Amino acid sequence: MNRIVERFTHLRTENRKGFVVYIGAGDPELDATRRLALAFDAIGVDILELGVPFSDPLADGLVNQLAAQRGLATGTTPQKVLETVAAIRKQSGIPIVLYIYFNLIHRFGLERFIQAAAQAGVDGLLVLDLPPEEGGAYEDLMRRAGLCNIYLVAPTTPDDRLAWIVKSGAGFIYYVSREGVTGMQHQVSASIEGMTTKIRAHTDLPIAVGFGISTPEQARTVAQYAEAVVVGSAIVDQIAKYGKAPDLVERVRYFVKTLVDAVKQV
Repeated sequence: MNRIVERFTHLRTENRKGFVVYIGAGDPELDATRRLALAFDAIGVDILELGVPFSDPLADGLVNQLAAQRGLATGTTPQKVLETVAAIRKQSGIPIVLYIYFNLIHRFGLERFIQAAAQAGVDGLLVLDLPPEEGGAYEDLMRRAGLCNIYLVAPTTPDDRLAWIVKSGAGFIYYVSREGVTGMQHQVSASIEGMTTKIRAHTDLPIAVGFGISTPEQARTVAQYAEAVVVGSAIVDQIAKYGKAPDLVERVRYFVKTLVDAVKQV
């Protein structure tokens, strides 16, 4: 069974909520990415999203844009990210999703990239700029490789298109709780309860809510309405702050643990 599907099945059986961490791969360097992944697994993070650095990350706010720049500056490529996933797999079974832009996959070669991702130990792809209407060959290749093709739903997604998206996705549905790009916010969106209810009318897939969640209090609030909570920019901001510190992993681990604990209390 795919690790993402297995993790959500386990969470549902235990009536617990999931916590998803996003970080930029190669920020501040790839061995730190590996060590952070192992630390997250040890404190109960359920899924790790690795952002593959790209020069034009249209869906990302400033914090994650800068992380992508730092990743590119350290020479992080899709191939090196896959090698890092393989290194993580030697010590951890944490489900891993690559958060990636389609141009990187196209340049690598669609079928070749999906096969390489599966061989490295990736469990799913979240391709930010690939709409499901264009996903025919991609979805077929993903299914054959045993990977989850994860799609986004936004507050502005029309009902008929929402139904199409969730029927095309696998693993979980990622609900983008705010219009615009990633980034930390002072309060959670008021649309989350209504939109998660609407999504559930069309699918049994778990719903993970992200974009703008940055504190334990916000994570706890969102966990009431979703199967999982995604936090990215707030964690990436910690990596930026302590990137050159010898205790980077310990500092980030401490911060993430407060978020994990908040979600697991719901």
